[in-house]
Amino acid sequence: MIGKTIDELKVGDTAKFSKTISESDVYLFAGVTGDLNPAHVNEDYAKDTYFKTRVAHGMLSASFISTVIGTMLPGPGTIYMRQEVSFLAPVIIGDTVTAIVEVAEIMADKKRIRLKTYCINQENKTVVDGEAIVSPPRAPRH
Repeated sequence: MIGKTIDELKVGDTAKFSKTISESDVYLFAGVTGDLNPAHVNEDYAKDTYFKTRVAHGMLSASFISTVIGTMLPGPGTIYMRQEVSFLAPVIIGDTVTAIVEVAEIMADKKRIRLKTYCINQENKTVVDGEAIVSPPRAPRH
């Protein structure tokens, strides 16, 4: 199965993925990445920070954008070329993050797609904002 080819995409196409962040998600992400910043993994430390509790890694939320791109829009076979992200608000354990990807521009001459990428929480607040450039999958040769 391959995702949508450049000819199957149109500006405005949208897909999304949602996940409620658990304590296990934060610890597993810390273990996989090696980012053991106490702001993420130590509640006693985090109580004295600006947010007063542990916050999930920003890149954990941003990684859900990759989920959408690689599995839905354009989908399997897509090659990630570039991702820009801005972290606008904290995500804490128990928050539900929804990553949304929208086709913003089709650059047919370069065989690239520019995507608007962002994540919102359960209160519809934008927590991550950005854009990506991807190479969508090519039609199979027969």
